Amino acid sequence: MFGITSVSDLKSFKSIQKIRVKIICLWKQYSAACFVTIEMILIDSNGVKINVSIKKNMVNQFDSFLSQGSSKILINFSLNPSCGSYRTTIHPYKIGFLSTTRVRCCDALPDELTCFEPVKYMDILDSTLNTDYLVDVIGQIVEVTPIEVVSANGKDTQKITVGLRNEK
Repeated sequence: MFGITSVSDLKSFKSIQKIRVKIICLWKQYSAACFVTIEMILIDSNGVKINVSIKKNMVNQFDSFLSQGSSKILINFSLNPSCGSYRTTIHPYKIGFLSTTRVRCCDALPDELTCFEPVKYMDILDSTLNTDYLVDVIGQIVEVTPIEVVSANGKDTQKITVGLRNEK
């Protein structure tokens, strides 16, 4: 059988790969047409993270096998370039599940492996961070504005602004 590959060593040209990971974030993404995808952030034992997207036609096949905080072995999946704005990880690829993807239980990876990597407020205010990636912040919420409808990419969308106070 195939050995375990670390997330940092995944290659798009390999046909079958096997990784051992912990699901550190899991959510369902709903569209206006009521379609749903499953989105996840996985982390391996080296602390390397990668995003996963399970398309709507495969959600029923995999939903019952996946839960946030669980550790799994994944076998046979696709790797697609990760690009665009609002990316959840810096990994150059994201995983796509195939109808032939296998999800296996395994020994739990350490609880210390989490998805949170808080950034400093000054890095946000100085605009030194790459805006293509989402960031984590820790602070006290001091203000929340009412919902506002704004135009984004030619479509109306709802926006809420949250004011934060630095932890210090």
